[in-house]
Amino acid sequence: MNDLALLLTPEGRALLDEVRDTDPARELAVATRLRREHPADLVSAALGQARLRQRAAAKFGAGDAGRMFFTPNGVEQSTRASVAAYRAARMKDLGVTSVADLCCGIGGDAIALARAGIRVLAVDRDPLTATAARANAEALGLAELIEVREADVTEVSTQGYDAVFVDPARRGGRGRIFDPEAYSPPLSWAVQTALGAPRAALKIAPGIPHEAVPAEAEAEWISDGGDVKEAVLWFGTGAPGIVRATLLPGPRTLPGRGLPDPEVRPVGRYLYEPDGAVIRAHLVAEVAEEVGGGLLDATIAYVTADALRPTPYATAYEITDRLPFNVKRLKALLREREVGVLTVKKRGSAVEPEELRRKVKPQGPHSATVFLTRVAGAPTMLLGHPAR
Repeated sequence: MNDLALLLTPEGRALLDEVRDTDPARELAVATRLRREHPADLVSAALGQARLRQRAAAKFGAGDAGRMFFTPNGVEQSTRASVAAYRAARMKDLGVTSVADLCCGIGGDAIALARAGIRVLAVDRDPLTATAARANAEALGLAELIEVREADVTEVSTQGYDAVFVDPARRGGRGRIFDPEAYSPPLSWAVQTALGAPRAALKIAPGIPHEAVPAEAEAEWISDGGDVKEAVLWFGTGAPGIVRATLLPGPRTLPGRGLPDPEVRPVGRYLYEPDGAVIRAHLVAEVAEEVGGGLLDATIAYVTADALRPTPYATAYEITDRLPFNVKRLKALLREREVGVLTVKKRGSAVEPEELRRKVKPQGPHSATVFLTRVAGAPTMLLGHPAR
């Protein structure tokens, strides 16, 4: 807490500007020089904050990250700016003008909501985190729209707000928490709070079991650049029970239609690898129908088809070779094709990609992709390349 207070002083802010682009390899030399003119604790705080800002640039962009204030947990647990902006835009489209942001962290979602023109009450019980959220609202010129309150979210009234957003803590002293009832606050409390609001969104881990999704909720899985980031339970959207996958940038949204599982079929000319959000949302059947394909194996989320039908919800590969799992045969084939850059993808295989690359020792000017998977239950290697 004292470190952040030091950095919010005029001297602290000036020092932060001075150390902004410090190379981590030169930190010791920079610290030694700066301690001749500034208190040692202030120098340590400034350099530590500079490191956090550099890490946060991947989530918030260099411009915002260079002005914001972070805690180590805040960098780790905050929402990526692109995801927060998408959710804020959806809130805006739902007619929301005010949101109670419970468990606000360092304010990533509150910032996105405010930038969408939505008034925000941002609540967090941790004093340091609340101080960072308040400083961030001021640093980005959003203090008029964001009220930060240090309090236990379970004791805060959300009456008078159009919507509630809850982002429960999903990490403890031992790392990630997988049991939704072990979240802080528990998912059951968040759901009850959501049901009491006109509209609500609950941010949860993407690995949540589908059976844990309340019947009153719309469930949305979100990926950004192909990486699954989170799941959101929406309440008050008029679409209870709907499941969707949303891909950023875009956004592109694939709604579920309750299709039965695709049939297993022989390997076709093309393999489609569904986006992770599609897989998490259990919408592989929707992709299979879109491309006119079926599954390689009943338990594997790879779709195969004879025709190339581009879709934003899956990456298509043209398959050139199919062989039973056999490292020596693969090595010989790669040598024959002069493949030096090998991308290894796997589903349903215990083989590690790096281990396979070490064994086959690819050399040559060409590139290829190998899929380690099962075809109708049999361990199989499929060789190909991105479809064009």
